[in-house]
Amino acid sequence: MTFSSLPTFDELEDKKRFWPAKPGSKDEGLGMLRYLTPAHVAEVVKSEVQSGERVCLNWDMTKLETPGFNRIACQHEIIPVPNHEGIAWDDIWRFNPQAGSQWDGFRHFSTVTSDGKRTWYGGTTTDEITDDESDRIGVGHWAQDGIAARGFLIDYVSYAEQKGLDVDGMNGHAITLEEVKEIADQCNITYKPGDIFFLRCGFTKTWNSLSMEQKQQYRENTLVQKHAHSGLIQSEAVARFIWDNHIAAVAGDGVSFEVRPARDHEWNMHHILLAGWGVPIGEMFDLERLAELCKTLKRWTFFVTSSPLNHPRAVASPPNCMAIF
Repeated sequence: MTFSSLPTFDELEDKKRFWPAKPGSKDEGLGMLRYLTPAHVAEVVKSEVQSGERVCLNWDMTKLETPGFNRIACQHEIIPVPNHEGIAWDDIWRFNPQAGSQWDGFRHFSTVTSDGKRTWYGGTTTDEITDDESDRIGVGHWAQDGIAARGFLIDYVSYAEQKGLDVDGMNGHAITLEEVKEIADQCNITYKPGDIFFLRCGFTKTWNSLSMEQKQQYRENTLVQKHAHSGLIQSEAVARFIWDNHIAAVAGDGVSFEVRPARDHEWNMHHILLAGWGVPIGEMFDLERLAELCKTLKRWTFFVTSSPLNHPRAVASPPNCMAIF
């Protein structure tokens, strides 16, 4: 199983859907991650791990105090171990993975098929997702071997600042494919099959500068569709770029990776990447220290490891992600 066996974008019979695996199989559950074979990962380690410097990409779980879309903020309680008071402590967590750094799994977002029905990756149905006995396309499939790949960082924030442009991760700025390619050229980034495409658009940096009143207003705006998230523009050209470069996953510091409001609903990445192609989408990753380390080392590619939570039916998961140089 190699990336070279995949059709080109022009060869796809349906540009927005590629479901080659057997329904309910491990390969279906992995989506494009199935191509990250041991041999592939071994080559990535050889080429990318040089100095051993590393940085974790998980945003502080307390930062998103007022998540959008009426989601709950992370709740954490420290409690004594029963009958061991004053000797030992436990903690209790309650959180929605979507309210912080997370991978969107294939159960997260659906697409509409030619018969007008809502389906998830591979043709998975709502009944299968809500069935306690079904693990079809659950994140647990990723958790068995974890995610290990080469990553590259497109640091739009630094690029814009160099040009004297204002950067606001919450104003709905659309980052173009031309800008992505220009940044890649400046940083000597070449794309390789199986890469994870990281995009720094500035959301977490912007969020950290807001007052609590502004954060509350953001939450209220999401409930009436008045929110805006900066991110990658939607277009057929962007879809072609992701497919023909065999990008295995995408991730950013933004809430949606792609720009909101969408510029072209026909090429909505959540529909196409998650439900159509089986490409994970990472959101609200902490890319601040990664960007600084890339500048210091003058390297914008690295080895990435991610260990999603091992729950067979999970819709999403914190990434537990690290970049190693």
